[in-house]
Amino acid sequence: MGLRENAAAAAGRTLDTDELLDELEAERSTPAPDPMADYEPGDGDPEMVPVHIAWLRVRKEVRAIAKGEQYNGGGTRFNFRGVDTVVNTFGPVTLKHGINVFPVDVDATYRDTTTSKGNKMRECTVTVSWMVMGPKGDTLPALLKSQGEALDSADKGTAKAQSVALRVLLLNGGLTPTHDRDPDADRHERGADPIRPAVSYVDEVCDPRTSTGRLRQIHHELKTTRQLGALVTNEVGEEEPIGDLVVRLGKERAAGGAE
Repeated sequence: MGLRENAAAAAGRTLDTDELLDELEAERSTPAPDPMADYEPGDGDPEMVPVHIAWLRVRKEVRAIAKGEQYNGGGTRFNFRGVDTVVNTFGPVTLKHGINVFPVDVDATYRDTTTSKGNKMRECTVTVSWMVMGPKGDTLPALLKSQGEALDSADKGTAKAQSVALRVLLLNGGLTPTHDRDPDADRHERGADPIRPAVSYVDEVCDPRTSTGRLRQIHHELKTTRQLGALVTNEVGEEEPIGDLVVRLGKERAAGGAE
């Protein structure tokens, strides 16, 4: 019973319907008390600023993360910024400024694959929705999303992929530069594409499943690279110019209704 109803009851009367509705509406429209209103930061606690200000302070302090790690395997070498490096950089700074990052939704897909050496692996790709919360408990107006993928031979693929997604979130959301040399500072002339040798077409040309349309395309490729006269071993083990082989088999398949 509200104050007006108590007063009315003490006076020996009741509130009419309109007065009751007004009372309920007034109670509903009263804002909930701010739980942080009387909070005073202690020693080492972050300053109570809005989340976007706290995140800006994180960015100002992190500044840049260089690509200080190197992958060198399978004939490939490149520099990168690893998950541990990024988290170790952002972790203490977000703690200092009262920023919390929470995964609130994870959408994962999986597929089986193999490495170049034939080892069986499980590939996981995730899309993670993140909530970024500031020291006052307020959050950025929209959930942030990032993706990550990872290969693993056991049961760690999902955890690895989510770690990669976190790295992507921190680097992209923090607009974190590398301070590396600008790739546009160097200019390289693109070389000509290597010419596919005539002999590499033979198996496809002799395959009865190859359509006449594909044979016409092969003939055009060979003509463009001036290889129509190149001698190859045909389907019966005899030498024949590949251009003649393509035309002959194309006519045979067209006559037989193969498309």
